[in-house]
Amino acid sequence: MEDVKTEEQEKRVPKPKWLRVKLPTGQEYQKVRGLVEEHKLHTICQSGNCPNMGECWGAGTATFMILGNICTRSCGFCAVNTGRPETVDITEPYKVAQSIKLMGVKHAVITSVDRDDLEDGGADIWVATVRAVRKHSPGTTMETLIPDFRGEWHNLQKVIDVAPDIVSHNLETVRRLTKQVRIQAKYDRSLEVLKRLKDGGMKTKSGVMLGLGETHDEVIETMEDLRSVGVDVLTLGQYLQPTKRHLPVAEFITPERFKEYETLGLGMGFRFVESGPLVRSSYHAEKHVF
Repeated sequence: MEDVKTEEQEKRVPKPKWLRVKLPTGQEYQKVRGLVEEHKLHTICQSGNCPNMGECWGAGTATFMILGNICTRSCGFCAVNTGRPETVDITEPYKVAQSIKLMGVKHAVITSVDRDDLEDGGADIWVATVRAVRKHSPGTTMETLIPDFRGEWHNLQKVIDVAPDIVSHNLETVRRLTKQVRIQAKYDRSLEVLKRLKDGGMKTKSGVMLGLGETHDEVIETMEDLRSVGVDVLTLGQYLQPTKRHLPVAEFITPERFKEYETLGLGMGFRFVESGPLVRSSYHAEKHVF
């Protein structure tokens, strides 16, 4: 039995009505959009065409990607280009900090591509970015959505040492599907990342995509695994196929099932559970700083 459906099968699965997105509106959103266009700023919110952009910008939250836009990994779900990355831009931390300041961001989510080509996995740029944001926007809180640094724990420690307000590392899927969905990643290594972050005193967060062919029991098992390493915040959202080259959607999870997972997660002891078809890693991120 196949773990995920074929493209031919996927064509027969119509997108349900609950995945329809309203166009972003609101005075605060329009203000931020104007600043982004005027200063040619770059956010993942735009490039990723996030369905929650209007809501997040209206709440003063935005997401930025560092270490370039070419990833050394080729995950089956991700639309970021894979290949040989360009040389690290050492001015990038300052540029990100200035964007956050210009946009008046109250809570910044910072993420990155995987840079397995670098000895430090990009850790030094991570540290410099956190410090630059604090220098130029001292009132801005930060969530860092980090890679696994290939299990080179001394590089992970560099992030722990600068102590972002909350540190995220996404498990993305259940154990059985990890090899298909996150080809170069390892389920247990990601759990170890989250454990070490918690042991280092960090507030921790992780996200899982649903609809890739996982079973109900596997979702529960994954949630229990995340709680076993002390994860504080969990996000659960619907996987959507970015292009025909990527893994197809096996199932559209109903809002009722997402609500069930939210209730179960809170019962397990997660401090926050964001669970819904349009939930992404940074959804309601400003509420997760506690």
